[in-house]
Order: sequence, then structure tokens, then C-alpha cells
Amino acid sequence: MAKPKVAFFDFTSCEGCQLNKLNLENHLLDVLEHIDIVEFREAMDDKADEYDIAFIEGSISTPQCVERIHDIRRRAKTLIALGSCASIGGINSMKNLQPIESVREAVYGKDKYLFPTLPAIPVSAIVKVDYEIYGCPMSIPEFLQVFKSLIMGKAPIKSDSPVCVECKLKENECLFERGMVCLGPITRSGCDAICPSFGQFCTGCRGLVPNADKNAMTDILMKHGLSTDEASKRLLMFNSYVSDEMVN
Repeated sequence: MAKPKVAFFDFTSCEGCQLNKLNLENHLLDVLEHIDIVEFREAMDDKADEYDIAFIEGSISTPQCVERIHDIRRRAKTLIALGSCASIGGINSMKNLQPIESVREAVYGKDKYLFPTLPAIPVSAIVKVDYEIYGCPMSIPEFLQVFKSLIMGKAPIKSDSPVCVECKLKENECLFERGMVCLGPITRSGCDAICPSFGQFCTGCRGLVPNADKNAMTDILMKHGLSTDEASKRLLMFNSYVSDEMVN
């Protein structure tokens, strides 16, 4: 039986999620036993005409990105957005808060018209995405769970509860009780509350839970010492691109 053909592609990103896959360590040989990696710029030069599964890292931010992601989608049976940039726009989408001309000027100066640029958006804003793996970088356990599900022909489990649920299950002390501010109440779980478990507040890198109440979260942040501007910046760091139907 032929192994699934798997490809990894990078768009506008730091490529940290791709590098994180190389940290699979003990799992790497088991993964390679079940698939054929046919494209992966970080590790090989080979290319293929079609893919059973295509993993996409990075947001869409140029006309070339739009053209390329359409081409990959046409060739891929299953397309997975990998990491915050690909799934929710990520930190890249902070550029959308400024006029595009200001962004061009700040980055390229006198050469600003040599490099076409667009607002940074998630992959799903352009093409159909079959599943999303959130996080900055993506969680290795979550990647393995999704990978195993796809190989077995099952739909991966998707978490829509907040990070606070995972914190409670791990019996973590709430970081608000320790004088910190945290976006766990409105951030999608699935990371096993890794940051709060190690004493680091949640920055919202996994995106907002459905029907997240950003106004209530802002009020909580302000009650714990942040100014209106600081609270807004916390919320927008990873979530500058959010569709209207996701928030109250």
C-alpha cells in the first residue's frame, strides 16, 4: 500500500513551526515510517506534482502568496494550516492595524514599491483549509495527534474550550492570583496550558475561542492594572485578524 505523500510549505513566517517538527526526536522515525515527504524546503530539494496532505506555515501577505496557495490547494487532497500565522494571521497581522503605505515606508523605505504587499491574513481567508493546528510555535503533541488521525482516516479532535479549562485540570494556580494578567479565559485550548504551567501568562497565540467576549476580557485586564491601550495591545498581538462573527 502506497504511503501518503506529505508536503510542507512556508509563507510569511519565521518558519519556527517547520523547525519545531524537526524536534519530534523519538517520534520522527515513527512518523517517517508511515509517510513519504515529497516537499519540505527546510530539509530537502525534491518537489512533487500532487500531495495527499499539505501542511502550510505562514500567513498570506503578497500577491505571489495568493497565487501560490491556490496552486498548492489544487494539488493537495488535504490542506492543514500549521501554527498561528497560517491559522489566525498571527503576529504578522499586526501590520493590518496601520495604513499599508505606512507599512511599506517603514519596511522598505525608498524601495517600497519594489515589493508588493497585502494585509496579512490566514490561509483560510483565501482557500479551503481542512484543519488548523494553532500555536506559536505549533504544539508537537497536537501535531502528532492530528497527524495520527489523518493517517488513520479519522477527523482530528478540535478543542474550542479556553486555556483556563486545561489550567484547572492541571490544578494550576491562576496567574491572576499571582499578580499577572493572562489571556487564558478567551484563548483556544489544546496546548495543555503549557505557558501558565511554567509560570508564563497566556499571550493568546492559539486564537480566540468561539464567541469570545473581548470587551469583558479588556475589563478584566484593566482591573488588574493595565491601561486601555495596554489591554488592547495584549488582545491584538496575535489576534489582529479576527472575523466579526467570532467575537461579541
